[in-house]
Amino acid sequence: MDDNEFDWRTFLRRWQDEWVPSEDEAMELAEGDTTLAELTLESPPASEAEVADAERRLGTRLPPSYRGFLLASNGWSLRDDSIYQLGAAHEIGWFGDPFGMTPMYRGNLDERSTGQDVLLAGMWERALQLETDSDMSYALLDPGDTDEDGEWALYVYKGWSGEYPARYPSFRAYMQRRYESFHAERARLPDFVNDTTRARDADVERAREDALSGRWEAARDLLAGAERYGRPGAWGMLRQLDTLAQGYGVNTASFGGLVADPRCVQDLVPVLALAHVRDSRPGGPARHFALGAETDDGVRAAADEILARVRDGSHRYAPDGAFGQAVAEARDAARWGDTDTAWRLIRAGLPSWSPPAPDLLAPLGLLADPVLGPVVTRERGLELLATPRAGRTGALPEPVPDLDPPGLCWLAEPQRWNAPHRSYRCLWVEGVEPEALPGLVGEDGGAGEDGGTGLTAAPVRPAGWFPYDVGQRDDSAPWEDRAVMAVGRTGCGWAFGFDAALRASEPRTFFVSPAAGASRGGRAVVLWVRRGRDDTPAVFHLSVAERGEERYAYTLRGTDVERSGQVPAALDPEHVLRGVDDADRERRLLAAVQDEFGLSLPRHALAEGILPQLTTRSWNRAPQEGEAFAYVTVTVSPR
Repeated sequence: MDDNEFDWRTFLRRWQDEWVPSEDEAMELAEGDTTLAELTLESPPASEAEVADAERRLGTRLPPSYRGFLLASNGWSLRDDSIYQLGAAHEIGWFGDPFGMTPMYRGNLDERSTGQDVLLAGMWERALQLETDSDMSYALLDPGDTDEDGEWALYVYKGWSGEYPARYPSFRAYMQRRYESFHAERARLPDFVNDTTRARDADVERAREDALSGRWEAARDLLAGAERYGRPGAWGMLRQLDTLAQGYGVNTASFGGLVADPRCVQDLVPVLALAHVRDSRPGGPARHFALGAETDDGVRAAADEILARVRDGSHRYAPDGAFGQAVAEARDAARWGDTDTAWRLIRAGLPSWSPPAPDLLAPLGLLADPVLGPVVTRERGLELLATPRAGRTGALPEPVPDLDPPGLCWLAEPQRWNAPHRSYRCLWVEGVEPEALPGLVGEDGGAGEDGGTGLTAAPVRPAGWFPYDVGQRDDSAPWEDRAVMAVGRTGCGWAFGFDAALRASEPRTFFVSPAAGASRGGRAVVLWVRRGRDDTPAVFHLSVAERGEERYAYTLRGTDVERSGQVPAALDPEHVLRGVDDADRERRLLAAVQDEFGLSLPRHALAEGILPQLTTRSWNRAPQEGEAFAYVTVTVSPR
């Protein structure tokens, strides 16, 4: 219905009939300062002649929705807003910019200003002022900001706030929003029940069914409307949909009073904790973990425990039932890098998910699991929302394509994961599980300080940190070069380690490939790539060992090749790079390695920091008698 057809009399009468005093107004009534009759909202309607007289005086025809309003109620008491009273037809007049706002707003215009900025700057001098009583606030209709129906935009300027005016596309839109706010401000009153509240509560129930049936966009529209009316549950359910629609990348979250329900804690609090950790500054002061609602001591204690686990990477999402089993299997796959299989397992298990509380719409706890959270990208979050669950039926969405490209050639692409890095190095060992790598190449034989495996979980990092930016240990000798590697498993029987730390440069005089030590039970492959710059050539190193002995290796610096052993023709750079442009050299060399051994790396798991980490023994040997090791330390002093 457009504004010309809007039934103002019915709308305003419903508002008047539903109106009850706010807590402050109820106090006034109780103190006897005023009567309920004096707190009414409406006024008698204006006649056509009164409206026409106002238009002649102003020299313009009023916009449709405001004109229709006056013919239904010649003025209105808003009460709950900083605008207290809208005047009658004979009381309105041109604003005239009495405070000189125009020069200030026009002075802020520049080449980046939008058309809306320009309209706002000119609004002050041409606006029609509607209010007759307010708290230093103004309701201004702008005849210069119109739409195709002849409606004028309405601006509310709160002079005490220091904020830009709030814009509404029409007078009707402004009044609709005030009506919704009136409802929202009284929603918690125990006896505030009427046809409107019942209709919006029915929308919430319908939205729950739509959401669980995969019709999440329809559910969102219903919940957004109910939220504006302050209906219970609408806020928390709407925030769930919005959070999952962003996927793992969400940096802020709030679920209102839902978080106080103990049944919702394991799904909602971890998401809040993850956002809190991401928003914390490394080394900064501890910040209070706000839950966004008042809770009992049990929920607060559980929240503090969850925050500690999310912060140290030990938190695990573990729902009950068949879906819980699917989650556990998915974690086993994603733990070593196979995030595409992990998502397929989650996708298959989604129909069996059942909400532990009525107002939970989806398994949000997935997002805060350090292994599974990064699997839920924005696209997969939308797929999850569109999948029927909790026993509902409906059409299944088109599956999101897998994320990981095959093989190794993607390493040569300037993707986000490696954009800051000029070098990377990799190790593959055939026929072993990732847990065996610490014993083959880890420092101290792979035993951690706690006597464990030597593998550590990748920590949660603030937004913008590369997941494997780890510097050299403080107790390392100058010549040592320990790699901090992300560890996982390929789909063809190789365990791998990958290091993309900024400190890694290239294999030099003291370099000793870890391939021989890693190959005690079979084959091992080491790859080290450094991209060139104007003053330094690109370097590509490959070494292959078997049963504890290096079989062959080569290091390509620019166009110079150093070899040892018999390098197969399929891998020899002179053969592989024959007729290849400089820009394609790295990709062609990687293609040769992947084809020879069937090797791959999981791009998504590496980019998101899912994988456990291993600190290896040094890739450099100690200088021998008569040798020297030189290094330079650069210190930048703050000005």
